[in-house]
Amino acid sequence: MKQKIVSTHFNDANGNPAGGTTFGPGLCIAWQNGPLGRGDDRQEPNGCFVETVIVAAMDRLEHYQRSRFNCPENDAAIEHLGRALDVLENRTARREAQKVEGTHDGN
Repeated sequence: MKQKIVSTHFNDANGNPAGGTTFGPGLCIAWQNGPLGRGDDRQEPNGCFVETVIVAAMDRLEHYQRSRFNCPENDAAIEHLGRALDVLENRTARREAQKVEGTHDGN
């Protein structure tokens, strides 16, 4: 069942994503604000990443699969979320290889 969410997304002066929030019933996400940096300038995250939300959704569906509510649709959803996570992890690996991960450089 889809529930209504309310989101506010911000950009910095250069138009780069700069955090925001997403709220829904039982849900409050403060998104990462700004890049983490590289090397000695690397900072700890100050907010949530999309990958974290995907992992949380997968975790909940896996919980359902260990219950009497297991079903093929949950398996399919877990598989698709896993694919989404793989794509985002591949993007991170590509950006790391380009030495731009943690910055607003590249795409």
